[in-house]
Amino acid sequence: MKLNELRDNPGATKDRKRIGRGPGSGTGKTAGKGHKGAKARSGVAIKGFEGGQMPLHRRLPRRGFTNAPFRNDFVHVNLGRIQKAIDAGKLGTEITEAALIEAGLVRRIRDGVRLLAKGEITAAVTIRVSGASAAAVEAVEKAGGKVELPAAPVADEAQA
Repeated sequence: MKLNELRDNPGATKDRKRIGRGPGSGTGKTAGKGHKGAKARSGVAIKGFEGGQMPLHRRLPRRGFTNAPFRNDFVHVNLGRIQKAIDAGKLGTEITEAALIEAGLVRRIRDGVRLLAKGEITAAVTIRVSGASAAAVEAVEKAGGKVELPAAPVADEAQA
């Protein structure tokens, strides 16, 4: 086979639709846009337009609050994945955020690691992470281990 003999498989490519090229093409004259109206004209963006009626996104009240720029971005780790890593010999009895990176369970720490309760843990381990769900802490303690979380910041008396 030579380079000049290479071809696409039959049906692999399709000719583009040539719009507005005469009545014989089937998409001539109005070019598939029908007659008149805003949608037949160019440069019209009518997303959310309801024919003059107040659009839904303006009728409904604005509610809530998003603290996006300042929110914490935790990396989640499930107990089941930790147990698999322990069984594979990648983790010991002392589990820290650095150990989770070394074992390949987490790629980067971001604002901290949060422990979640999906899966089961049977090993008695000490886990030091930034956060943990109540169910995860309970499951680790039930298996004979403990979860150590950083101390909550105490509000200063001067600020109160």
